[in-house]
Amino acid sequence: MNVSKRHGSYGFEAPWAVAGLVLGAIVLLGLAVVSFALDILAAGVAFLAGALYTLASATSHLYTTRRGRFAVWARELGRLRGDERLLDLGCGRGAVLMAAAGLLKEGRATGVDLWRAGRPGDGEAAARANAEAEGVSDRVELVTGDLRDLPFGDDSFDVVVSSRALHRIPDAGGRARAVREAHRVLRPGGLLLIADARHAADHEETLRELGVVDVRRRDGGWRFWYGGPWAATGILEARKPAA
Repeated sequence: MNVSKRHGSYGFEAPWAVAGLVLGAIVLLGLAVVSFALDILAAGVAFLAGALYTLASATSHLYTTRRGRFAVWARELGRLRGDERLLDLGCGRGAVLMAAAGLLKEGRATGVDLWRAGRPGDGEAAARANAEAEGVSDRVELVTGDLRDLPFGDDSFDVVVSSRALHRIPDAGGRARAVREAHRVLRPGGLLLIADARHAADHEETLRELGVVDVRRRDGGWRFWYGGPWAATGILEARKPAA
């Protein structure tokens, strides 16, 4: 899937956060106008600076959710040969799943999620529609399942990926179980890629406890900022030891 030629509908991540940032920028700008009108220059400058910073944060978030995250994953998935079996944990509407499927000319991509049917646009139907729109439905399988108890056998996949899904599991024990499950279903020598906003270091610790030594944790870069460097996304890359 070309980053600039997506045909599916992948929505906005945390739209409430963008709305809050935009509203905050408007309020700060209004306060700056009032301060300048009252000739309170120091306050006016401070409010104006705050408004510009908040607006920049909103712009960063919008860029990442509409384009940046796709560019990062296009780079990460560029290493695929095209014949792998790939699993996307917490695939949602399938932004990463469809990008991977587009590269798997002889492989197959499976997405697993606990579909939030009560929220319009977030269910399995949205992911299936995106697979059709991207022309990869013949290579995509969607499965309902808990990331902490995956419905797959051991060593089932060549590649396991997850994009900002594991941090939604509320407790540390649950997140650790999800990482252990990802390790279990990954074949020996297989590749694991996890993008996480908060817990990449914890995921690394879990993998090392499992005996994985080929682990690398890095910053996803500015294209994966959701508002600025204070909302960066970490990327954990690991390979399961060969049998």
